[in-house]
Amino acid sequence: MAGGRAGVAELRGPRLLNKAVKLSGADLKAALAREARTLGFDCIGVTDPEAIAPAGKHFYEFLEAGAHGDMDWLAASPERRTDPRGLWPGVRSVIMLGVNYGPDENPLHILEKRSCGAISAYAQGDDYHDVIKKRLKALARWLVAMSGDEVKVFVDTAAVMEKPLAQAAGLGWQGKHTNLVSREFGSWLFLGAIYTASDLPRDEADDDHCGSCRACQDICPTAAFPAPYQLDARRCISYLTIENKGPIPHEFRKAIGNRIYGCDDCLAVCPWNKFAQEGRETKLAARAELRAPELSQLARLDDGAFRALFAKSPVKRIGRDRFIRNVLIAIGNSGDALLAHEAERLLDDASALVRGAAVWALSQLVEREKFKSLAAGAMGAEADFSVREEWRRA
Repeated sequence: MAGGRAGVAELRGPRLLNKAVKLSGADLKAALAREARTLGFDCIGVTDPEAIAPAGKHFYEFLEAGAHGDMDWLAASPERRTDPRGLWPGVRSVIMLGVNYGPDENPLHILEKRSCGAISAYAQGDDYHDVIKKRLKALARWLVAMSGDEVKVFVDTAAVMEKPLAQAAGLGWQGKHTNLVSREFGSWLFLGAIYTASDLPRDEADDDHCGSCRACQDICPTAAFPAPYQLDARRCISYLTIENKGPIPHEFRKAIGNRIYGCDDCLAVCPWNKFAQEGRETKLAARAELRAPELSQLARLDDGAFRALFAKSPVKRIGRDRFIRNVLIAIGNSGDALLAHEAERLLDDASALVRGAAVWALSQLVEREKFKSLAAGAMGAEADFSVREEWRRA
């Protein structure tokens, strides 16, 4: 799962001041690819703005089924997503770029460390939006200087269907988990796009190489894939722990385990990942403190400490309260009775979202009689209806 709501960088430039020859066509594309590699991109391809028309049909079906959940920004002006010209009528070519962020260890291993929190691999380092956008802007400035044509830059922050465009540009294919899969980098590619008014030679679209494999579907803890190539975001742990602003639905709490931000299961199990380690950029390396943070320490984060720990991290965008909600679900799933006091301490938190999750975590860790005693003392003083319901249900 990935998503964004706003933001586009638009670049214009002089028409080749002090340049005697203007590159065009195949020569411009070849030079562009060389410059992209120099800037840290691992792959590049070009496609036609009309290339993703078939993907638009599937996107509308996704919306009509309500599978996008509360991500209303996906349903806003869908015509701008399904046709790049709806976002910018002047686009003549779409340049798709990828950066490999393949982790240096199996993300599934931390799921066995129940007293630690599992943060999705892409969020263990600096925010990829910032890292990739800097590279995109640098490449776009180069392209403007070489072509004199207008460009626009996107990285998961506007109405762009990156994955269908990336497949059309030959970077990979959309796998059965709906994410892009590359024969070179597996399921670990950050994507960025440059829309340009330049007319560049197109690359051939990649073919589907999933075959009969269904590993990504079978491993999903919450059965978020109703069929191959279909995702119900409402059941996806990435959606539940990141986009979902309310309590985690009860039916998914046990399945979430110790995943406190996102979920890598369907990506990590992809057999194409064996090719994903080459060319990994050090700027996207994980921070040591985010590889396997202890739940006991995370549960004690106030707003200031949360912001400090996750400075420059995409995790910061969900805010302290939603994050602590996730930590408490993981505490409840830890089986570690020593963590019960962390949940009990948060029964008095200022956030009703946190208090409700603390109730559930306690109900999983303490003996029934103690829990009933805590409930008797807390329910009378609890002003929030949703938290009282957590007590009653537990």
